Amino acid sequence: MAKRPTIHDVAAAAGVSRGTVSRVLNDDRYVSPASHAAVKRAIAETGYVLNRAARSLVTQRTGSVVMVLSEPQEKLFEDPNYSVLLRTATRRLAERDVSLVMMIAGNDGDRDRVVRYLRGGHADGAFLVSTHAGDKLVDALVDIPVAAVAQGAVIGRENVIPYAAADDREGARQMTRYLVERGRRRIATITGPLDTPGGALRLEGFADILGRKASKKLIEHGDYTQLGGESAMARLLERAPDLDAVFVASDLMAAGALSALRAAGRRVPEDVAVGGFDDSAVALSTHPPLTTIRQPLERVAEETVRLLLALIDGAEHVDPVILPTTLIVREST
Repeated sequence: MAKRPTIHDVAAAAGVSRGTVSRVLNDDRYVSPASHAAVKRAIAETGYVLNRAARSLVTQRTGSVVMVLSEPQEKLFEDPNYSVLLRTATRRLAERDVSLVMMIAGNDGDRDRVVRYLRGGHADGAFLVSTHAGDKLVDALVDIPVAAVAQGAVIGRENVIPYAAADDREGARQMTRYLVERGRRRIATITGPLDTPGGALRLEGFADILGRKASKKLIEHGDYTQLGGESAMARLLERAPDLDAVFVASDLMAAGALSALRAAGRRVPEDVAVGGFDDSAVALSTHPPLTTIRQPLERVAEETVRLLLALIDGAEHVDPVILPTTLIVREST
């Protein structure tokens, strides 16, 4: 059996000391560009593979982080936003040779497993996605010495868990203002869950523009699923059959709302204008294509990873990042 190449083999091939190779492997900034390039070339030539177990004993790092989705497992496959976040985070972490572990925390048993995993020191940090207000997982994380950031603010913990997010409230204002400017007079909304920042802030943005016209009769709550959007739209039509526009807090729910409107014999946009939020792949697959608010999910994921890596590298504090949204006009309005 061929001998597995060692760090000494890499040093010999690169013409540098073992210490220089070690500094390159540990991303030490105090290595000359020439030595760095020589070591990387020697690693490729020798086929050297880093022994992560040995490295973790020295660096006290595992070389991995956990993405925790606080939703039922089926939502991971239904909502295209999660695949964007997962793909982007995986790519950005790979640039630092950090692996991403995906864990679901949709119920108490799942949450307990996540806490045990993190408490056991199996990851250097946690990337929280779709975290709900009052989530016991967040309370547990405060007591675990592990870096944690969130995609979207954790309601009630905004000053405890750093986050990156789109400007949900301003995005909702943009859509609602646009519907008003299009001459719509009876505008309803389907919210996301109000214990999530997207649900709460998008409702606030809707109310900012409509004021007293944002009556309870024209507000229905959804769950970010297509079926939830369809059911919520049907309830709105029963309660307010004269509505002429609806702002839906996600594209997936808006697709469901379009199905309910078709079933009720309402034309879109002639009878009812429909606006969504996300600009996901769903927005182009609906009939008609969906006017929506684009949130820069790739940038949100990149910024969340940046914040997490900064904390892992020893930063005592990082500031939240809020990114602007864009109105995308298509044929549903």
